[in-house]
Amino acid sequence: MTSPTNTSDDLTGTWTIDPVHSRLGFAVRHAVVTTVRGGFDSFEGTLNLNGAEPLASSATVTISTTSINTGNADRDGHLRSGDFLDVAQYPSITFVSSTAKSGGSDSSFILSGDITIHGVTKPIDIEIEFGGSAKDPFGNTRAGFEGSTTINRKDFGITFNAPLETGGLLLSDKVKIELDISAIKSA
Repeated sequence: MTSPTNTSDDLTGTWTIDPVHSRLGFAVRHAVVTTVRGGFDSFEGTLNLNGAEPLASSATVTISTTSINTGNADRDGHLRSGDFLDVAQYPSITFVSSTAKSGGSDSSFILSGDITIHGVTKPIDIEIEFGGSAKDPFGNTRAGFEGSTTINRKDFGITFNAPLETGGLLLSDKVKIELDISAIKSA
């Protein structure tokens, strides 16, 4: 693999998210005392990047809700049910970017767009950090990005919860969305 570059000059073009080397995950507080993490095993996305004007870049992502994975089959089954994602009625989560702005450094930016979860569409801002780009041993040009944002699940109609005997609720309303993206230049 060639040494990574942290400049965006060679990024112009269409890029496909490589799901094998990427992660779309989430974290939520559970029982007030811990954080449970999970992710989605099936997703696809396209980045249209403009190296000369990074803020003119765009992204679209589609996630299969049935692919939710927290490492626990019972919990995953509950998350697929009508109490949470209701995957029978809402088989996907989508994100379509609308704008980008500088994040305060040469390698960071804020990607704004609409996310649709559980049939509800809301605007979000995702803080993105460009990790660099490089050629892999197979001749692919790859670019890496990390990012995160926090949403309120109730904003998307996901309201299930249970009171704890010691006070508080089983689940936090806040869900942190985490992404680690490896994208391959396709055009």
